[in-house]
Amino acid sequence: MASAQQLIGLVKSHAEGDEERFFDLAMQLAAAEDQKGHTRLAEQLRQWADVSRTPPRPAMAKPTPLAAPRGDLAGFLDASYPSTRLKDVILPFHLEDELTHIVTETRMRERLEEKGLRPRRRLLFAGPPGTGKTLSAAALAGELQFPLFTVLLHGLITKFMGETAQKLRKIFDAVRTVRGVYLFDEIDALAASRGSVNDIGEARRILNSFLQFLDEDTGPSIIVATTNLPEILDRAVLRRFDLVLPYEMPKGPAIEKALRRRLIGFEAKSVDWAEVALHAGGLSTADIVAAAEDAARRTVLAHQDRIETIALIASLDRRRSLHGIGGTGGDAEGSQTLHSARSRNDAGFQGQGRRIVKKT
Repeated sequence: MASAQQLIGLVKSHAEGDEERFFDLAMQLAAAEDQKGHTRLAEQLRQWADVSRTPPRPAMAKPTPLAAPRGDLAGFLDASYPSTRLKDVILPFHLEDELTHIVTETRMRERLEEKGLRPRRRLLFAGPPGTGKTLSAAALAGELQFPLFTVLLHGLITKFMGETAQKLRKIFDAVRTVRGVYLFDEIDALAASRGSVNDIGEARRILNSFLQFLDEDTGPSIIVATTNLPEILDRAVLRRFDLVLPYEMPKGPAIEKALRRRLIGFEAKSVDWAEVALHAGGLSTADIVAAAEDAARRTVLAHQDRIETIALIASLDRRRSLHGIGGTGGDAEGSQTLHSARSRNDAGFQGQGRRIVKKT
């Protein structure tokens, strides 16, 4: 008969929706029973394993939304099924490498668990707007073929005492029972420092509840939080995350990569990429892509298909002007500081930011 470990693995893979693992374990059990001479049992196991196996989905097909939030959860949890992959996100090598390893750890969790280890599942992405934090969460879900559950903070946070904590509990119940990537976008509203000037009792209770639920979380889902303002987060929150990744404004190679990728289909051999990069200083990846699209639209309307250096520079300068960033972008650090300060002011916060890097 099957060992206790085999049975646990079989039930666990079924509960977590891991079809490939379930099929492999069932076939291993069938082979073991066949060797013992239990041919009829082995054949039955193979037949039921074949029935349980669903055909692979087409590359662009979305999974059937079996995990769509229902009831109260539908008001503050949104489900999507991203097709985005890590290769679609323009990131520095060290960030891409860490996220790739998170995917590998999740896929090979049983090998880690055999040695008393666990995959990293609580991730915090910190940095300016438009640098790829939310897109990275979608890419993790796409790589793992998990649903992406986005926590809708406007539906989660209420003025009634205790109600937000009750909703948080429901979300973490879902984290435990429905495997996916759970995204707390712009988590500052939940996790601001308990010593802040505007701190009130209810805010402390919400934060304490959030910390408690993080401590109690044992999987199997991945929790991703993002913040534009890492300096205002409570230090106790930072300690709860397995990995804190700093997202920054793109530099020369990343700027060129973002522009080239968006301008596929246009003739761009004559573009002076170094000159163009000088005019992109202080802009986020999202802004750079928007500037590339602006230059492309103007090129099409001029009945041309060749992108000129001057057209790209003009589009980037217009984008910089929208954000109040002066100069040609040579002083990238100063431009980034101004851009970050404007973002904080728009969000109703003040103060000079600092970068957080943490790996465990």
